[in-house]
Amino acid sequence: MKLVLSTSNLMKGGGSSVIRRPTTEKSNVELINALRSNFQASQHESTNGSSTNPSNGTTPTTNGYKSWTSEHDGTLYIPAHDFSQPGLSEERSQYDITVKLFYLPGIPVSRRCAHTREAIDLVLKELGVDSIDLLIVSFPGVLFDAEDDSEDEDEATEGEDTGANEGQAEQPDDFDSMVQTWRTLEQLQNEGMISQLGVAEFGSERLARFLAHTDVKPSVDQINLKDCCVVPKSLILYAKQEHIQLLTHNDCNDILPVGTTRELLGPGESGVGILASAPDKQDGIQGDVEPQWVVKYTAVVKDRGVVENKGYFALADIGNCVRTGS
Repeated sequence: MKLVLSTSNLMKGGGSSVIRRPTTEKSNVELINALRSNFQASQHESTNGSSTNPSNGTTPTTNGYKSWTSEHDGTLYIPAHDFSQPGLSEERSQYDITVKLFYLPGIPVSRRCAHTREAIDLVLKELGVDSIDLLIVSFPGVLFDAEDDSEDEDEATEGEDTGANEGQAEQPDDFDSMVQTWRTLEQLQNEGMISQLGVAEFGSERLARFLAHTDVKPSVDQINLKDCCVVPKSLILYAKQEHIQLLTHNDCNDILPVGTTRELLGPGESGVGILASAPDKQDGIQGDVEPQWVVKYTAVVKDRGVVENKGYFALADIGNCVRTGS
Protein backbone atom coordinates (compact mmCIF):
# COMPACT_ATOMS: atom_id res chain seq x y z
CA MET A 1 0.00 0.00 0.00
CA LYS A 2 1.24 3.49 -0.83
CA LEU A 3 0.85 6.55 1.39
CA VAL A 4 1.00 10.04 -0.14
CA LEU A 5 1.72 12.67 2.50
CA SER A 6 1.14 16.32 1.64
CA THR A 7 1.63 19.70 3.29
CA SER A 8 -0.71 21.80 1.16
CA ASN A 9 0.40 25.36 0.31
CA LEU A 10 2.79 26.65 2.99
CA MET A 11 2.32 30.23 1.81
CA LYS A 12 -1.29 30.34 2.95
CA GLY A 13 -2.15 30.93 6.57
CA GLY A 14 -5.75 30.07 7.27
CA GLY A 15 -6.99 31.95 4.22
CA SER A 16 -6.45 32.45 0.53
CA SER A 17 -4.02 35.36 0.63
CA VAL A 18 -0.36 34.80 -0.11
CA ILE A 19 1.92 35.66 2.80
CA ARG A 20 5.67 35.82 3.20
CA ARG A 21 7.27 33.36 5.60
CA PRO A 22 10.86 33.02 6.83
CA THR A 23 12.97 30.76 4.60
CA THR A 24 15.74 29.96 7.09
CA GLU A 25 14.07 26.87 8.54
CA LYS A 26 15.81 23.60 7.68
CA SER A 27 13.89 21.63 5.08
CA ASN A 28 13.49 18.53 7.23
CA VAL A 29 12.10 20.61 10.11
CA GLU A 30 9.87 22.57 7.74
CA LEU A 31 8.59 19.36 6.15
CA ILE A 32 7.70 17.59 9.40
CA ASN A 33 6.15 20.68 10.99
CA ALA A 34 4.11 21.38 7.85
CA LEU A 35 2.91 17.78 7.54
CA ARG A 36 1.91 17.65 11.20
CA SER A 37 0.12 21.00 10.92
CA ASN A 38 -1.78 19.92 7.80
CA PHE A 39 -2.76 16.60 9.38
CA GLN A 40 -4.02 18.29 12.52
CA ALA A 41 -6.01 20.88 10.54
CA SER A 42 -7.66 18.10 8.52
CA GLN A 43 -8.46 16.13 11.66
CA HIS A 44 -10.00 19.24 13.20
CA GLU A 45 -12.14 19.91 10.14
CA SER A 46 -13.28 16.29 10.12
CA THR A 47 -14.16 16.37 13.83
CA ASN A 48 -16.21 19.51 13.34
CA GLY A 49 -17.97 18.14 10.29
CA SER A 50 -16.58 20.79 7.95
CA SER A 51 -14.38 18.65 5.73
CA THR A 52 -15.33 18.57 2.06
CA ASN A 53 -15.34 15.60 -0.24
CA PRO A 54 -12.50 15.76 -2.76
CA SER A 55 -13.61 15.65 -6.38
CA ASN A 56 -10.59 13.82 -7.75
CA GLY A 57 -12.09 10.34 -7.67
CA THR A 58 -11.00 9.46 -4.11
CA THR A 59 -13.37 7.98 -1.57
CA PRO A 60 -13.34 9.54 1.90
CA THR A 61 -14.55 7.34 4.72
CA THR A 62 -16.18 8.09 8.01
CA ASN A 63 -14.37 6.73 11.07
CA GLY A 64 -10.94 7.12 12.68
CA TYR A 65 -8.16 8.25 10.36
CA LYS A 66 -10.38 7.34 7.42
CA SER A 67 -12.58 10.37 8.11
CA TRP A 68 -9.85 12.79 7.04
CA THR A 69 -7.87 10.69 4.53
CA SER A 70 -8.93 9.25 1.17
CA GLU A 71 -8.03 6.14 -0.77
CA HIS A 72 -7.79 5.70 -4.52
CA ASP A 73 -6.30 2.78 -6.50
CA GLY A 74 -4.46 1.38 -3.49
CA THR A 75 -2.99 4.75 -2.46
CA LEU A 76 -3.96 6.45 0.78
CA TYR A 77 -3.80 10.26 0.62
CA ILE A 78 -2.89 11.82 3.98
CA PRO A 79 -4.82 14.05 4.31
CA ALA A 80 -7.53 13.72 1.63
CA HIS A 81 -6.42 15.88 -1.28
CA ASP A 82 -8.50 17.79 -3.80
CA PHE A 83 -6.52 18.22 -7.02
CA SER A 84 -9.44 19.99 -8.71
CA GLN A 85 -8.71 23.27 -6.92
CA PRO A 86 -6.53 25.73 -8.93
CA GLY A 87 -2.95 25.77 -7.65
CA LEU A 88 -1.98 29.08 -9.27
CA SER A 89 -3.95 32.30 -9.60
CA GLU A 90 -2.38 33.60 -12.84
CA GLU A 91 -1.38 32.23 -16.22
CA ARG A 92 1.37 29.58 -16.28
CA SER A 93 3.72 31.97 -18.13
CA GLN A 94 3.79 34.27 -15.10
CA TYR A 95 5.63 31.74 -12.93
CA ASP A 96 9.00 30.15 -12.39
CA ILE A 97 8.34 26.68 -10.98
CA THR A 98 11.23 24.89 -9.29
CA VAL A 99 11.03 21.34 -7.99
CA LYS A 100 13.57 19.47 -5.89
CA LEU A 101 13.33 15.69 -5.69
CA PHE A 102 15.04 13.87 -2.83
CA TYR A 103 15.88 10.22 -3.50
CA LEU A 104 16.06 8.64 -0.06
CA PRO A 105 18.77 6.34 1.36
CA GLY A 106 18.27 2.59 1.15
CA ILE A 107 15.74 2.68 -1.72
CA PRO A 108 16.70 0.57 -4.77
CA VAL A 109 17.88 2.54 -7.78
CA SER A 110 15.54 0.46 -9.95
CA ARG A 111 12.57 2.32 -8.44
CA ARG A 112 13.78 5.81 -9.32
CA CYS A 113 12.25 5.94 -12.80
CA ALA A 114 8.76 5.29 -11.42
CA HIS A 115 9.40 7.48 -8.39
CA THR A 116 10.47 10.44 -10.52
CA ARG A 117 7.34 10.27 -12.64
CA GLU A 118 5.12 9.85 -9.57
CA ALA A 119 6.62 12.89 -7.88
CA ILE A 120 6.48 15.13 -10.96
CA ASP A 121 2.92 14.06 -11.76
CA LEU A 122 1.76 15.01 -8.25
CA VAL A 123 3.33 18.45 -8.54
CA LEU A 124 1.83 19.05 -11.99
CA LYS A 125 -1.62 18.05 -10.71
CA GLU A 126 -1.23 20.17 -7.58
CA LEU A 127 -0.28 23.33 -9.48
CA GLY A 128 -2.54 22.67 -12.46
CA VAL A 129 0.27 22.93 -15.02
CA ASP A 130 1.79 20.64 -17.63
CA SER A 131 5.47 21.47 -17.10
CA ILE A 132 8.02 22.78 -14.61
CA ASP A 133 10.94 25.10 -15.23
CA LEU A 134 13.65 23.41 -13.17
CA LEU A 135 14.03 19.99 -11.55
CA ILE A 136 16.91 19.55 -9.11
CA VAL A 137 17.67 16.03 -7.93
CA SER A 138 19.34 15.15 -4.63
CA PHE A 139 21.07 11.77 -4.54
CA PRO A 140 21.42 9.97 -1.19
CA GLY A 141 24.86 9.94 0.40
CA VAL A 142 26.25 12.79 -1.72
CA LEU A 143 27.44 15.60 0.55
CA PHE A 144 29.30 18.70 -0.51
CA ASP A 145 32.43 19.63 1.42
CA ALA A 146 33.97 22.96 0.38
CA GLU A 147 37.30 22.14 2.02
CA ASP A 148 37.68 19.01 -0.10
CA ASP A 149 37.01 20.77 -3.41
CA SER A 150 40.62 21.92 -3.49
CA GLU A 151 42.13 24.17 -6.14
CA ASP A 152 45.17 21.90 -6.11
CA GLU A 153 43.61 18.75 -7.56
CA ASP A 154 46.87 16.77 -7.43
CA GLU A 155 47.33 17.46 -3.74
CA ALA A 156 43.69 16.81 -2.96
CA THR A 157 43.62 13.44 -4.70
CA GLU A 158 47.07 12.17 -3.74
CA GLY A 159 46.73 8.71 -2.22
CA GLU A 160 42.94 8.68 -2.69
CA ASP A 161 40.57 7.07 -5.15
CA THR A 162 38.86 9.27 -7.72
CA GLY A 163 35.47 10.50 -6.53
CA ALA A 164 36.12 9.78 -2.84
CA ASN A 165 37.44 13.20 -1.87
CA GLU A 166 34.34 15.35 -1.89
CA GLY A 167 32.90 14.69 1.55
CA GLN A 168 31.04 11.44 0.92
CA ALA A 169 31.76 7.75 1.11
CA GLU A 170 30.76 6.74 -2.40
CA GLN A 171 30.04 3.09 -3.15
CA PRO A 172 31.50 1.65 -6.37
CA ASP A 173 28.12 1.61 -8.15
CA ASP A 174 26.80 4.94 -6.86
CA PHE A 175 28.12 6.97 -9.77
CA ASP A 176 26.67 4.54 -12.30
CA SER A 177 23.31 4.73 -10.54
CA MET A 178 23.31 8.52 -10.81
CA VAL A 179 24.02 8.33 -14.54
CA GLN A 180 21.28 5.73 -14.93
CA THR A 181 18.81 7.95 -13.08
CA TRP A 182 19.80 10.95 -15.20
CA ARG A 183 18.68 9.08 -18.32
CA THR A 184 15.12 9.12 -16.95
CA LEU A 185 15.35 12.85 -16.28
CA GLU A 186 16.62 13.50 -19.80
CA GLN A 187 13.63 11.64 -21.21
CA LEU A 188 11.21 13.71 -19.12
CA GLN A 189 12.84 16.84 -20.50
CA ASN A 190 12.50 15.48 -24.04
CA GLU A 191 8.80 14.92 -23.35
CA GLY A 192 8.43 18.60 -22.44
CA MET A 193 7.65 18.10 -18.74
CA ILE A 194 10.86 19.80 -17.55
CA SER A 195 12.69 22.77 -19.07
CA GLN A 196 15.98 22.49 -17.16
CA LEU A 197 17.69 19.91 -14.97
CA GLY A 198 19.94 20.38 -11.97
CA VAL A 199 21.98 18.42 -9.44
CA ALA A 200 22.84 18.96 -5.79
CA GLU A 201 26.12 18.70 -3.87
CA PHE A 202 28.39 18.15 -6.87
CA GLY A 203 31.95 19.41 -6.49
CA SER A 204 34.09 20.22 -9.53
CA GLU A 205 35.61 16.74 -9.85
CA ARG A 206 32.33 14.86 -9.66
CA LEU A 207 30.67 17.40 -11.94
CA ALA A 208 33.36 16.98 -14.60
CA ARG A 209 33.10 13.21 -14.41
CA PHE A 210 29.31 13.34 -14.58
CA LEU A 211 29.11 15.65 -17.61
CA ALA A 212 31.05 13.17 -19.69
CA HIS A 213 28.13 10.73 -19.36
CA THR A 214 25.20 13.08 -20.04
CA ASP A 215 23.35 14.12 -23.18
CA VAL A 216 21.66 16.99 -21.34
CA LYS A 217 24.01 18.58 -18.87
CA PRO A 218 22.70 20.12 -15.64
CA SER A 219 21.91 23.83 -15.80
CA VAL A 220 22.22 24.18 -12.03
CA ASP A 221 24.45 22.80 -9.28
CA GLN A 222 22.92 23.43 -5.87
CA ILE A 223 25.30 23.17 -2.92
CA ASN A 224 24.95 23.33 0.85
CA LEU A 225 27.69 25.47 2.32
CA LYS A 226 26.48 24.98 5.91
CA ASP A 227 28.40 27.49 8.01
CA CYS A 228 30.86 28.29 5.23
CA CYS A 229 30.12 31.20 2.93
CA VAL A 230 32.93 30.73 0.37
CA VAL A 231 32.39 28.66 -2.75
CA PRO A 232 35.63 26.92 -3.82
CA LYS A 233 37.36 28.73 -6.66
CA SER A 234 37.83 25.50 -8.62
CA LEU A 235 34.07 24.92 -8.64
CA ILE A 236 33.32 28.54 -9.58
CA LEU A 237 35.70 28.40 -12.54
CA TYR A 238 34.49 25.02 -13.77
CA ALA A 239 30.81 25.95 -13.47
CA LYS A 240 31.45 29.19 -15.37
CA GLN A 241 33.29 27.28 -18.09
CA GLU A 242 30.36 24.86 -18.49
CA HIS A 243 27.66 27.54 -18.11
CA ILE A 244 26.27 25.91 -14.96
CA GLN A 245 24.63 28.18 -12.40
CA LEU A 246 25.71 27.68 -8.79
CA LEU A 247 22.97 27.97 -6.17
CA THR A 248 23.04 27.42 -2.42
CA HIS A 249 20.40 25.75 -0.26
CA ASN A 250 19.46 24.92 3.31
CA ASP A 251 18.13 21.40 2.73
CA CYS A 252 18.79 18.23 4.66
CA ASN A 253 20.05 15.26 2.64
CA ASP A 254 18.12 12.60 4.60
CA ILE A 255 14.97 14.69 4.76
CA LEU A 256 12.51 12.02 5.96
CA PRO A 257 14.07 9.19 8.02
CA VAL A 258 12.11 6.01 8.73
CA GLY A 259 11.91 6.71 12.47
CA THR A 260 10.53 10.20 11.93
CA THR A 261 7.91 8.84 9.53
CA ARG A 262 6.80 6.19 12.02
CA GLU A 263 6.51 8.79 14.76
CA LEU A 264 4.53 11.14 12.52
CA LEU A 265 2.06 8.47 11.38
CA GLY A 266 1.95 6.39 14.54
CA PRO A 267 -0.20 6.55 17.68
CA GLY A 268 0.30 8.82 20.67
CA GLU A 269 0.69 12.55 21.06
CA SER A 270 3.34 12.88 18.33
CA GLY A 271 1.44 10.88 15.71
CA VAL A 272 -1.88 10.92 13.91
CA GLY A 273 -2.93 7.29 14.36
CA ILE A 274 -2.49 6.01 10.82
CA LEU A 275 -0.25 3.13 11.96
CA ALA A 276 -1.38 0.55 14.50
CA SER A 277 -0.04 0.98 18.04
CA ALA A 278 1.08 -2.67 18.30
CA PRO A 279 1.22 -5.82 16.15
CA ASP A 280 -1.89 -7.22 17.84
CA LYS A 281 -3.89 -3.98 17.81
CA GLN A 282 -6.65 -3.08 15.36
CA ASP A 283 -6.37 0.70 15.80
CA GLY A 284 -4.52 1.49 12.57
CA ILE A 285 -2.70 0.03 9.55
CA GLN A 286 -0.44 -2.92 10.31
CA GLY A 287 2.86 -3.14 8.44
CA ASP A 288 6.33 -1.66 8.08
CA VAL A 289 6.45 1.91 6.81
CA GLU A 290 9.29 2.90 4.46
CA PRO A 291 9.65 6.44 3.03
CA GLN A 292 10.46 6.33 -0.71
CA TRP A 293 10.98 9.93 -1.82
CA VAL A 294 10.24 13.56 -0.97
CA VAL A 295 9.56 16.37 -3.43
CA LYS A 296 9.56 20.10 -2.71
CA TYR A 297 7.95 22.55 -5.14
CA THR A 298 7.97 26.34 -5.35
CA ALA A 299 6.03 28.62 -7.71
CA VAL A 300 7.37 32.18 -7.86
CA VAL A 301 5.54 35.04 -9.60
CA LYS A 302 8.21 36.32 -11.99
CA ASP A 303 7.50 40.03 -12.05
CA ARG A 304 7.07 40.36 -8.28
CA GLY A 305 9.50 37.75 -6.97
CA VAL A 306 6.80 36.46 -4.59
CA VAL A 307 6.44 32.79 -3.70
CA GLU A 308 2.75 32.07 -4.29
CA ASN A 309 2.74 28.32 -3.78
CA LYS A 310 5.22 26.17 -1.92
CA GLY A 311 4.78 22.70 -0.51
CA TYR A 312 5.93 19.10 -0.19
CA PHE A 313 4.73 15.66 -1.15
CA ALA A 314 6.23 12.48 0.28
CA LEU A 315 5.60 8.88 -0.63
CA ALA A 316 5.88 5.96 1.79
CA ASP A 317 5.23 2.26 1.28
CA ILE A 318 3.59 -0.02 3.81
CA GLY A 319 5.03 -3.52 3.58
CA ASN A 320 2.92 -6.52 4.65
CA CYS A 321 -0.01 -4.14 4.96
CA VAL A 322 -3.03 -5.25 6.96
CA ARG A 323 -5.96 -2.83 7.02
CA THR A 324 -8.19 -2.50 10.05
CA GLY A 325 -11.60 -1.06 10.70
CA SER A 326 -10.21 2.12 12.31
